[in-house]
Amino acid sequence: MKAKKSSIYLPHEGLKAFLAVILFTGLAHGLYKGVQDNYLAEVVMISEFERGIVEFFRELPGLLLVFILAWMYRFSETKVFKIGTAITLVGLVGLLAMSSAKWMVILFMVIYSLGEHITMPIKSSMSLYFAKGENGGASLGMTSAISHGGNIVGYVIVSVLFFVLSKLGFAKNALGGFKGIFSLAALLMLIATIMALSMKDQGRSVKRSRLYIRRKYTKYYMLEIFYGARKQIFLTFAPYVMILVYGADTSIIAMLLAVCALFGMLLSPAIGYIVDRLGYKFVMVTDTLILVVVCVLYGFAHRLFPMHIAFIVVCVNFVLDSIISLASMATNVYVRDLSESREELTATLSTGISVNHLISILIALLGGWIWQRVGIEILFSLSAVLGIINSIFAATIKKPKPLEGMLKSQT
Repeated sequence: MKAKKSSIYLPHEGLKAFLAVILFTGLAHGLYKGVQDNYLAEVVMISEFERGIVEFFRELPGLLLVFILAWMYRFSETKVFKIGTAITLVGLVGLLAMSSAKWMVILFMVIYSLGEHITMPIKSSMSLYFAKGENGGASLGMTSAISHGGNIVGYVIVSVLFFVLSKLGFAKNALGGFKGIFSLAALLMLIATIMALSMKDQGRSVKRSRLYIRRKYTKYYMLEIFYGARKQIFLTFAPYVMILVYGADTSIIAMLLAVCALFGMLLSPAIGYIVDRLGYKFVMVTDTLILVVVCVLYGFAHRLFPMHIAFIVVCVNFVLDSIISLASMATNVYVRDLSESREELTATLSTGISVNHLISILIALLGGWIWQRVGIEILFSLSAVLGIINSIFAATIKKPKPLEGMLKSQT
């Protein structure tokens, strides 16, 4: 008789509700993200330079996150998780209710982003907290896989809906299709919010430092700066390249995002396993080998190949970049090993996100200007350089002594 496979999680009554919220949030985000860029380009009529401005405001909550969480420092992580989920719902409802006026759209995108950023470090911290012993990477990988699973369903719904609408003769910028997607996303986010509110608040006040800057985390902060800059270029401008340069419609963009999410769901647990077995340093360094090729081909494909082949090359590299981004979980495990308590872990991750976004919002503005002035070739070459610098810092990381802080407290 086969022995029962050991769970990667500690027994905890809030675990199932937490994972359910991750799933429904993933579904809603897949719907929202599946139409976001085409909605901005085709309905709101945002140019490539304006796209950088939109991203500047959208990422402001990430920059201010450490101060936002400081304001809620007396709340437990569960309560902060509930608040963030509810704010995300407000953003979606606003996008559904408002017209396509630029500043109203930006306002509710910022509200959505605020909720998303509030829950971001909490999800990572809670996921690590639920994990047994040294299964932190596997727990993060499983959480990411569940989220990507929800994303896939959302993207496929968007792709199928807009494909059908195009066959029925609707224009690609028909407002009805976008509003329908926002309606469904808001409904799913409402379910996620209700489930989050059902989670028991255990009453632990997680006191976070207002600005948790410690010398031992210097390399982590540097990694977040360069990773944030590289990530922001792809996150903001890669879909816009396909829409404005290659003419990709909503159905194509959503299907590409579905493929990315599928690889994310399938590979996240594997990458988490690799982080646990081979170490986060190995993962953070080796992804650059792929990254340089991805960035160069993304920026120069239309110069090197005929447009129909260039589009295929760009699509493949879009997916490869999403796979590379999965390696970011390695930095969370690195911080977990350095942290001496759950409170310190959450505070450090929150500060790291703010550091990440400090450079991200500047890169968003700069990136739009670079594209408009000198082209996407220079823009994505810059992304490659930033990735290389990120790996140089990762190569200098030394693994902390085992059984300190978080690991010791959980064993």
